[in-house]
Amino acid sequence: MSRIIVLGSGAWGTALALSFHRRGGHQVSLWAHSPEFAQEILDAGENKLFLPGFPIPAEIPITGDNAAVADAEIVVSVVPSEFLRSTLARLGPHLHRGQIVLSATKGVENHTFLRMTQVISAYMEETSPAEVCLTVPIGALSGPSFALEVAQGQPTAVTVAFDDPAVAARIQAEFSSESLRLYTSTDVIGVELGGALKNVIAIAAGIADGVGLGHNSAAALITRGIAEITRLAVACGGSRETLAGLSGVGDLVLTCTGSLSRNRTVGQELGRGRKLPEILAGLGGKVAEGVHTTRAALGLARRHGIEMPIAEQMELILNEGKDPREAIKNLMLRPGKDEH
Repeated sequence: MSRIIVLGSGAWGTALALSFHRRGGHQVSLWAHSPEFAQEILDAGENKLFLPGFPIPAEIPITGDNAAVADAEIVVSVVPSEFLRSTLARLGPHLHRGQIVLSATKGVENHTFLRMTQVISAYMEETSPAEVCLTVPIGALSGPSFALEVAQGQPTAVTVAFDDPAVAARIQAEFSSESLRLYTSTDVIGVELGGALKNVIAIAAGIADGVGLGHNSAAALITRGIAEITRLAVACGGSRETLAGLSGVGDLVLTCTGSLSRNRTVGQELGRGRKLPEILAGLGGKVAEGVHTTRAALGLARRHGIEMPIAEQMELILNEGKDPREAIKNLMLRPGKDEH
């Protein structure tokens, strides 16, 4: 039996906590960003704000106590990328030697262009004794996984990546169940970037749908989107094979085509002419990571000299108010290229 704490009580964090509990054999707890929100969930018996309709068993403690992290053997971080550093400042002092940290957040940090595992690692290097830093494995979980369907117990397959294959194998054994299947990898870079960058392409796919384009356009965006993602991931040290797997193509197809995708929904509304602040306000506190990741992805791409034309047009739409139809026209009229 392992003691597991899930950091972040949004839809994805809540769904993972339910999945780990349903598997059995673990002590699972859920950490909320404030004691007040933890109490709201406890009083309601469910996460009414982010994942309504799924009772949370009394056996899952819900807490806003930062010190609760110290009791866990496995720490699963599902904190949105923009809040990870401030959360680490609160929780980091309670991390210690012997724990395993797993990031399930799909994003890239703005300004630094760091992946989530890099943010966690950098924080620990700055604040923790050397022996703790060297003995806390930090990995990533990613793949095609809508929170709602994971909470429902629908069959889902994802990838878990650690530099040490033995740690990845342990997480695989601890988390796998009849509804959640884990594949292992040592390519943390590829797994993280596949999960983060697909959100940018999903916004583009939503825009195409919102302006009334058809299946041809969607297929082109998905295919050229995975080409962009792969170029950047490989330049950063990831494996091309990883991007052809669950955390690459698999997650991209799901997020670009599924009606539950928040990033695709943001794109659809942009394509229909709504403004970004209004769209984000309508998400009710839920996060569309692609909005924050677009600028970071381009910063990372420029650092490595990688061309990302779809991401570039998304940045212009999201942050400079460019007309989506004009952006699509600009993509179509780019100079001709060899496909590979």
